Amino acid sequence: MLRRLYATPEQLAAYLGEPAPDGAERLLTRASEDIDSALLTAVYAVDVDGDPLDARVRATLADAVCAQVEHWLATGDDGTGAGGIWDSVSIGPVSLSGRSGQPPGAGGVELAPRAARALRRAGLEPGVVWRHGDPGTGGAAAPPHHR
Repeated sequence: MLRRLYATPEQLAAYLGEPAPDGAERLLTRASEDIDSALLTAVYAVDVDGDPLDARVRATLADAVCAQVEHWLATGDDGTGAGGIWDSVSIGPVSLSGRSGQPPGAGGVELAPRAARALRRAGLEPGVVWRHGDPGTGGAAAPPHHR
């Protein structure tokens, strides 16, 4: 399975305003997978490798991925979904409490609020046809390809 990486550790560092954390590529890969899942039915022009053609789409995907990682870092998650799930946990004799996270969104993934907002602002949402030169609502452009 091809693993697409929408942001680099350097882009993450710029987004965070501090050096990228250890394991940044692993986090960015997981976040890229989440963004792909969230945009499963979004339509935008891609090249033969499946990478977005439009620079604004690439920038939006990078921002969304960085926002996803930022959220994980703030909540103590590592991209597996295990962090921040329970609002209370005990070990003996085992006691778990309510879920503290948001329910999964589109594509079955829980997107960070800033990641979802970045995608929405750009018009990159499931089922939306994004046309080159127009963020979300149409325009004069080559026909989009399914990603």
